[in-house]
Amino acid sequence: MNYEADVCIVGAGPAGALLSYLLVKKGLSVILLEQNVVLGKSFRGEHLNEEGEAVLKSHQLFEAVESLGLLRMEKLEYYADGNAFKTIFPNDSVGHLGIHVPQANLLKGILQKTLLFSHFTCLLHTKVTELIQDASGNYKGVIAIKDGTTIKINSQLIIGADGRYSTIRKEAHIDVQKQKHGFDLLWAKIPAPSDWEPSIKMALIGDKQLSLFTQAGGFIQIGWNIEQGSYSQLRKQSFIPFIQQLTTQFPALSEPVKEHIQSWKDFVLLDVFSCLCNCWGTKGLVLLGDAVHTMTPTGAFGLNSALKDADCLASLLDKESLAHFNVQDFQHMRKQAIEDVLAVQIEREQTFSAHFVNRAS
Repeated sequence: MNYEADVCIVGAGPAGALLSYLLVKKGLSVILLEQNVVLGKSFRGEHLNEEGEAVLKSHQLFEAVESLGLLRMEKLEYYADGNAFKTIFPNDSVGHLGIHVPQANLLKGILQKTLLFSHFTCLLHTKVTELIQDASGNYKGVIAIKDGTTIKINSQLIIGADGRYSTIRKEAHIDVQKQKHGFDLLWAKIPAPSDWEPSIKMALIGDKQLSLFTQAGGFIQIGWNIEQGSYSQLRKQSFIPFIQQLTTQFPALSEPVKEHIQSWKDFVLLDVFSCLCNCWGTKGLVLLGDAVHTMTPTGAFGLNSALKDADCLASLLDKESLAHFNVQDFQHMRKQAIEDVLAVQIEREQTFSAHFVNRAS
């Protein structure tokens, strides 16, 4: 089966979804491919900052997302010995310290408007296996497997929005150098106590960061930094002393932790690394989001940077400019901002423990 479209976007995460909407509004035909069977699988990086919020509001999408459910963080607290010793509140002009938006709600809020356009197609359970090039080496489409059947999508532009392990990046032979940050991350999710306020809470376990993020729907997400590459040895040790470090810092969570985090199997391990590609694409192909600049979870910048990428790229594309699109224009507009964010992440990681010095003050 063959499909035709002006643009083929691979990856129906926030960047791919937003870009689809912005392009179809301009009259471009778009096919969005997603390898998962359903949209909005469980995802850890779900916090909007004021920049991501502004992007959605600028395209009249925020209200639709908000109607599906989100949660504004009201404060940031630093904890030691079971008590908060420092609290930060948001600026009145912003009104929050981050907004938790479940991935499914964000995608639904965007795509329910996109699906109203007849020149938009979304294909789920579709995995790209090969890129199509013409005799001059220009990219002209993709080969994919949908529900076990091989399909072909011809397009003027291929967009890789398929994440940190991007198939499009790999198939286009775009080099990427990963930078390790000295830690990996354990994720877990528990129900929040009934009196738990929408907040971000931080603690120091040894020399590693422990973070709690309140989530929409009455949950708390736990992000626990551990030494890079240490998990295989860590899980050979007793689980009880490890998890007691969490409940010692946050006694109010003793019961939900006891009920929902009972062994190492109740954590999900994230291999933490960052990268920034020197090449963001080539003739007929462009990368954005984690596919071209993978970020660590620090500061929750990844989602917001991906949304800004999509917004920026859409500003460069329309029916007239598509055939002459130069990926260097996009790279020039966004690369310095991405470099700045990556530098901020490293600085925050290196200085996190300083928050706990002289904590009585």
